[in-house]
Amino acid sequence: MLNLNPALHLFKFPQTPTKRFPSLKHVCDQGSLNEAFKSLTSLLTQQHSPELSLDAAYSPLLELCAKKKALPEGQQLHAHLIKSCAVWDSAFLSTKLVYMYAKCGAVLDARKVFDKMSHRTVFTWNAMIGAFAANGEPFKAIEMYNEMRGFGVRLDSFTFPSVLKACVAVCSLCCGEEVHGLAVKCGFDDVAFVVNSLVAMYASCNDLGAARKLFDGVGDKEDVVLWNCIISGYSARGMSDEALGLFREMQNVGVAMNTYTFVAALQACEESFCGKVGMEIHATVLKLNYCVDIYVANSLLAMYVRCGKMEEAARFFGDLDDKDIVSWNTLLSGFVQNGLYEEALMLFRDMQRFGHRPDQVSLLNILAASGRLGSLSSGMEAHAYATKNGFDSDLQVGNTLIDMYAKCSCVNLMGRAFEKMPNKDFISWTTIIAGYAQNNCHIEAFELCRKVQMLGLEVDAMMVESILSACGALKCVPLVKEVHGYAIRRGLFDLVLQNAAVNVYGQCGYIDYAYRIFNLIESKDVVSLTSMISCYVHNGLANEALELCHFMKETNVEPDSIALVSILSAAASLSALMKGKEIHGFITRKGFILEGSVASSLVDMYARCGTLKNAYNIYNSVRNKNLILWTTMINAYGMHGHGMGAIDLFKRMQDQQIVPDHITFLALLYACSHSGLIDEGKGLFKIMRHEYQLEPWPEHFACMVDLLGRANRLEEAYHFVNSMESQPTAEVWCALLGACRVHSNKKFEEIAAKKILELGSKNPGNYVLVSNVFAARGRWEHVEEVRMKMKGIGLKKNPGCSWIEAGNKVHTFTARDKSHPQSIEIYQKLAQITETLEREAGYVVQTKCVLQNVEEEEKVQMLYGHSERLAIAYGLLNIPEGTPIRITKNLRVCMDCHTFTKLISKVFRRVLVVRDANRFHHFEDGICSCGDFW
Repeated sequence: MLNLNPALHLFKFPQTPTKRFPSLKHVCDQGSLNEAFKSLTSLLTQQHSPELSLDAAYSPLLELCAKKKALPEGQQLHAHLIKSCAVWDSAFLSTKLVYMYAKCGAVLDARKVFDKMSHRTVFTWNAMIGAFAANGEPFKAIEMYNEMRGFGVRLDSFTFPSVLKACVAVCSLCCGEEVHGLAVKCGFDDVAFVVNSLVAMYASCNDLGAARKLFDGVGDKEDVVLWNCIISGYSARGMSDEALGLFREMQNVGVAMNTYTFVAALQACEESFCGKVGMEIHATVLKLNYCVDIYVANSLLAMYVRCGKMEEAARFFGDLDDKDIVSWNTLLSGFVQNGLYEEALMLFRDMQRFGHRPDQVSLLNILAASGRLGSLSSGMEAHAYATKNGFDSDLQVGNTLIDMYAKCSCVNLMGRAFEKMPNKDFISWTTIIAGYAQNNCHIEAFELCRKVQMLGLEVDAMMVESILSACGALKCVPLVKEVHGYAIRRGLFDLVLQNAAVNVYGQCGYIDYAYRIFNLIESKDVVSLTSMISCYVHNGLANEALELCHFMKETNVEPDSIALVSILSAAASLSALMKGKEIHGFITRKGFILEGSVASSLVDMYARCGTLKNAYNIYNSVRNKNLILWTTMINAYGMHGHGMGAIDLFKRMQDQQIVPDHITFLALLYACSHSGLIDEGKGLFKIMRHEYQLEPWPEHFACMVDLLGRANRLEEAYHFVNSMESQPTAEVWCALLGACRVHSNKKFEEIAAKKILELGSKNPGNYVLVSNVFAARGRWEHVEEVRMKMKGIGLKKNPGCSWIEAGNKVHTFTARDKSHPQSIEIYQKLAQITETLEREAGYVVQTKCVLQNVEEEEKVQMLYGHSERLAIAYGLLNIPEGTPIRITKNLRVCMDCHTFTKLISKVFRRVLVVRDANRFHHFEDGICSCGDFW
């Protein structure tokens, strides 16, 4: 720090200026504090110096300290003045001191100087009002203004800008209007900078009408500040059209623009449609060479980010020579807001590599990106940086840390971050409760909610939504109803909670409750419709889900990506190819990017609709393939019996360094099972356990048993089950029983059936399989016992149901169904088909497939009325030749219907694609793709 010697002998300064020091002022104008202090010291130490003016000597230096915000140096000057001069009472210098302290943010020191002054000028009062207004104490500024008027000090034009600024800070339009009235009374309403301040005040106090009236009333609009005030006012209130219109008008008038003009205009470019205007402003900036200004550069960067033009933003950022922390944070925020989380992580690393220290904003963005990516390592790295640099005590950083750990499914670290927070606000509690609910820690979520109530904190709709989510996951309907009632009583049951309630009741299988709430929603948005569609899909009511899509279209509610995934799932469930293609077309027209859940849902839809080629084309067109997409395509190959295709795809996936999970291996084992690839399946099971350290689920064991059982290696399958480290589940024994039934192995059949009944199950299909095995052996007493057991535990056999899409509508058939409008034609057609097959292809009905204790004739009639036959007959009546007939059945196709369909494909020369509960069957020219084993 530079020092002035307080003991230095000074000449006695006269109070009246006698001589100016242009050389000292010149030095101060150069802006160097060091040189200015040296110059003053030199002047004061000259032995034969003429008498000097105190005001002239110190005034330039005080102004320089104010400009540089050099408080220590300003305090030195103040001390020197006090110690070196026996008596001084210069109102001029005291005012300069007030001004200097104000500019340096030392309001208390400014007030002390002000209070000690025996004589104050209007400039002194203005300086003190400005000090309060500029340093976040607007009420004191207004109080000082009132005091000034009380003392009868005559106001000048410079009083008004500071007072008006204070009015804006306290959001007092009334006070601003009063000051406006006084400005008119004093005759300052035509002073340019007073008018500018008034326009800014009205705009900031949300009275743009008054601001515009003042602006329009100015005759000669050549003041750039005036234009900036009105453009900024519209821009800040989101009125982009008006702001940009004024910007163009300003260009046409020919007023020279400055940094603030461009910043205000660029802030008005908020939406994607403003991007073109933003680029025009960019061109003007380049033309006038304002791009070197960091404020303009950052505003341009922010404009591209807001308009979603991230490629342009990144390119512009790369071309910047000077980047400050705002530049880095703007691009970082842009990447996060636009879902480019990997790019955000890379930018954060570059930021540190180039020597820029991340601040709180940087951390918040990188924590958000880490959470959305599920990148625990990146999140923990950011957490460590926050701790090291003291950001972890910040409330917002703490809340974001909780959210990041929640999204990374790291519950322990999430809880620890919450406990370590020195201060917690309502958002902290809401975030931790949501985190527990999202990570299946439902009891912890409930306990924290009770704690919130005990602490007397207000429970809001967001917290109730998290609790509802926990109730839904627990399938605890009484608790759902309790929370639902609480929300209604507390007046919290807004649209968000109504949508959540629809979703939760749907998860719990209470479709009527869900529909009732959905019906009561007055203004249904896309989330309302998506929740109800998801409810239908989740509960196997895909037809109702597609009907709701028509309602969505009629009410002009555009589906978002989440809604599209649910609709595609409904189309896939019914193999409704035309509906699926319609949704695909909508996705293309609306410019949805084929990635993530939308891409994988499209692949799954085409695969489950029987068009494997289309599924692969979608898969192949996706640039960034994630694990879910790879797994979906592997599963698609498997369900169509292309086991080697699934394995080849898995190898390509490994080459891309994509790490498989449990679901991937389940899809692979399923594919091997349905393609008879026994050795390959066994090899994959070993790779899963030993190479990827994934412990098999019961479903993986069931797949392995099915794989061995299909190859009639029942002894090996049985030993495999017995060698399991964990207790075999009912599903594992069902896989063995199904194979025993196909290969007529009574020994293991009896063991498996006994085990299934001992273990019990909530799946009616398991009991039906046991019942069918007993029925095939003629053990009707045991069949009755199984049925009574099912009835006792409230289980019912799912009735057979088939769907076929024709005429842009999905038609549903159940066994011996006569509800269809074309029922008479369908049964006539079916009789004709059966007669033709008997005559031309030697078809003989296989009554052994009817596992009921009835007469043979009854069995024949039952087989003739199977739902898939009715669907086939309808297809032959309504689907033109050359078009494949696509049918979906909810149960396994029986052997007789399988033979029946093969013969139809040969005799009637039609391609039929049937998806049953097990797999796809492609029938053509009397051959099925399953090789008669399914």
